[in-house]
Amino acid sequence: MSKKVRKSAPKFKRRAEARPDEVLDAALELFMKKGFAATRVEDIGKRAGISKGLVYQYFASKQALMEGLVIRAISPVTADAMKMVSAYEGDPRALITMMMAMLGSRLNEPHILAIPKLIMREAVAFPEIARMYEERVLRTTMPVLEQLIKKGVVQGYFRQVDPELTIRSIMGPLLAHILLAEVFKIEPQDGLALDRLMENHLSILFDGLCLPPEDTK
Repeated sequence: MSKKVRKSAPKFKRRAEARPDEVLDAALELFMKKGFAATRVEDIGKRAGISKGLVYQYFASKQALMEGLVIRAISPVTADAMKMVSAYEGDPRALITMMMAMLGSRLNEPHILAIPKLIMREAVAFPEIARMYEERVLRTTMPVLEQLIKKGVVQGYFRQVDPELTIRSIMGPLLAHILLAEVFKIEPQDGLALDRLMENHLSILFDGLCLPPEDTK
């Protein structure tokens, strides 16, 4: 009997460690299907195979579940991007290309792409979701990216542009692309086609952002 218990204990431990992710998976599925407002914590627990009370042991509220989804899906992407920026020297175009390629690759994963879609869908009705995303993602990444653009201007790679507005110009087309697909159901014939979008966007961006060859240092 004791031998049997010893064998099963690691399994139960692994199960307990996996439960927060199982709860988040259930929450994401129901938020996308039913909407944030219509989804009850009880529904999430049922979908995850646990009680409502156990859900609350992991996440204090639906807001905490939404924050958990952002932390799980988006925070690693932004953390990787910030590491790349802090360690990079040279032409910013190469770094921006790598970052956008990485972002496009991650957004090809349905559970990652679902998060910005969900934020776009719910942020107007639930301002606390918008504030959470602002604090968790935007306020940490935008200043670092602005510094990258400033550095590119100072070093003679870019024209004299407004760094803050340039970041909006870099990210805006991607957000508009997702918005068109999510809200208006308008997308290319082969789906979101994020790889082609990134390539097309960067070609247009760099033609407008960079100094002509004769003006570069």
